Amino acid sequence: MRYLVIMLGIVLFMLGWYTAGVYSVVSTGNIEIPYQVSGSEKASPGDWVGENQILVYKDRIEIRVQNASWSRYADSNSMDPLLDKGTNGLELVPERAEDLEIGDIIAYTADWVDGTVIHRIVELGEDEKGWYAITRGDNNGYRDPQRVRFSDIKYVLIGLIY
Repeated sequence: MRYLVIMLGIVLFMLGWYTAGVYSVVSTGNIEIPYQVSGSEKASPGDWVGENQILVYKDRIEIRVQNASWSRYADSNSMDPLLDKGTNGLELVPERAEDLEIGDIIAYTADWVDGTVIHRIVELGEDEKGWYAITRGDNNGYRDPQRVRFSDIKYVLIGLIY
């Protein structure tokens, strides 16, 4: 009987302790959320490679895309952590401006920097000169300073291999 009373006391103590913890969290609004997305939804790249174009075998992988090429990237930090030194990219020369979407990652020539810029399209539009894209590095807090014309675009990124 004494053993039963001790066990009942322990159970009541644990129940009270748990209830006090729950009440404390609920009453103060300190509810812990294990994963919370901050900010708004970001656009993903368009679907340039269909599932039927990716063939996986025991000894190899085939990606069947006409006129694709391979690329590698400089350690510029503007597209970290997506693109960095050692990342292998698959690229394609886009045929029409209409094929490009917000979220696509393009490589283009720019007046404001030497070399090629590889950034994500964040806005599309048209003005007196025609089609344009506004781009931004994923790791940059600002948009690129010039409108990208279709003729400036070298390629669109269609896949990454790490």
